[in-house]
Amino acid sequence: MNLEELHFSSMELKTEPLIDDTTLRDGVQMPGLAVSPEEAAEVARLLDEVGVERIELHHFQESDKKAARLIQDMSLDARVAGWCRAVKADIDNAMSCGFDEVGISHPVSHIHFRAKWPGMTEEELLQRVVEAVEYAAKDHGLRVFVHGEDSTRADWDFERRFVNAVAEAGAECYRICDTVGVGLSDPEAPLPNGIPAKVKAIKAETKIRDIEIHAHDDFGNAVENTMAAIRAASGVWDRIYASTTFLGIGERAGNAETEKVIMNLYMLYGVKKYEGKTRMLKRLADLIGRATGYRIPPNKAIVGDYAFAHESGIHTHGVLNNPLTYEPYPPELVGNRRRLTIGKHSGRAIVKHKIRELTGRTPTNDQVEAVMSMIKLIYENGRRASLKEEEFKRIISDLGLS
Repeated sequence: MNLEELHFSSMELKTEPLIDDTTLRDGVQMPGLAVSPEEAAEVARLLDEVGVERIELHHFQESDKKAARLIQDMSLDARVAGWCRAVKADIDNAMSCGFDEVGISHPVSHIHFRAKWPGMTEEELLQRVVEAVEYAAKDHGLRVFVHGEDSTRADWDFERRFVNAVAEAGAECYRICDTVGVGLSDPEAPLPNGIPAKVKAIKAETKIRDIEIHAHDDFGNAVENTMAAIRAASGVWDRIYASTTFLGIGERAGNAETEKVIMNLYMLYGVKKYEGKTRMLKRLADLIGRATGYRIPPNKAIVGDYAFAHESGIHTHGVLNNPLTYEPYPPELVGNRRRLTIGKHSGRAIVKHKIRELTGRTPTNDQVEAVMSMIKLIYENGRRASLKEEEFKRIISDLGLS
C-alpha cells in the first residue's frame, strides 16, 4: 500500500523490531480465561502467519504440555519458548516439553525482594539467578532470555550488576519488565522508569547481546512504552524484542496489544515484513475471543467490530464520499470491514444510501424525510441500539418503498 495515498508519512527505524507474543502465557493468566490445547495450537499457527517471531508458552499443566507438543509439531517459522522461574525444576519441565529456548523470570526491584525473600542479600539473589541461567544455557545448551521483573522500579546499580551477571552466565537477551505500568516514554525521563533511558543504559553499561520490552497497561501506556523502547533502540541496538499479547489480554489491566504494535510498526515506521500479513489480524482476534471466552470490546482499535463503523450524520456523509475522511486505512488491510449503521444520530445521506442499497432505487427527498421521521420516533420511544437491517427493511416496507 502506498502511504502517500493515505496522506501520512512513516519514520525509518535503524533497529530490527521482533514480536515476542506471550498471549499463550501472560495473556491467558487473565482471570476467567482458558484455552484448549487444540485452540492454542490454532492461535499459534495464526500468530506465525501474521509475522510473530517468537511465541511464549505456559507448560506446567497437562493441557499446556499438550498444547506445546501440538504447536511444536507444526514446525512453525516462529520460535517457541517456555517460561520459567529461576528454579531448576521449571527448566527441567521446559526441557521435558521439548523447548530449546526459555525465558527465566526473576524480580530485580527491592519492593519484590523484601516481599518475597526478606532474608536474602543482593549477592544471594544474584547467585540464585546465575545458577539457573548457567543450568539452562551452559549445562543444557538452551537459548535463554532473562526477564527483569519490576525493572521500572529497580535500583539501577543493582539491575546493572544483575544484567551483567546473567549475560556472563549465558543469557542472550534481557527483558525490561514494566510490571505495574509505571514506565515513562519521555526521552528525558530518568531511571528507573524512563523507558528510553533504560534501553540506552543497558546498551552502554552491560554486556547483554539483546534487549526486550514487556509493558503492562496499568496507566494505559503499554503500547506507547513499547514503541518508545523501539524508538530508543533505533541506531543503538541491532534488534529489540517487543513482548506483547493479542488484544492486550493479561494480568490486571493487561499488556501492549500485538495487533497495535504490528500496525504501528507497519504503517507508521515502514516495517515492510508485515505487508500482506496484517489482513489476518481480525481473524486472529476473533479466534482468540472465541477460544478464551474473552469478549472483544466492539470499539477495540483495528480488530473490533465497530473499529470501522459509522453512524452519525457527519461521519457517514464523509465516508460515503471518501472513506479516508474518517478512516486512516481501508478496513480490508486488517481483515475487518466497514459498517454503516442507522441510529439516533444518522443523517439523510446514510438513510438515502441504505434505501438505494436495499431497493436499487434512489428515493425522493420526501421519501427520505418520511423514513427519517420513523427513525426519530423509534428513538424518542427509548431505543438505544442501532437498527438491525431487518428493522430498517420493515420501515421502508411500511412506507411502500421496498
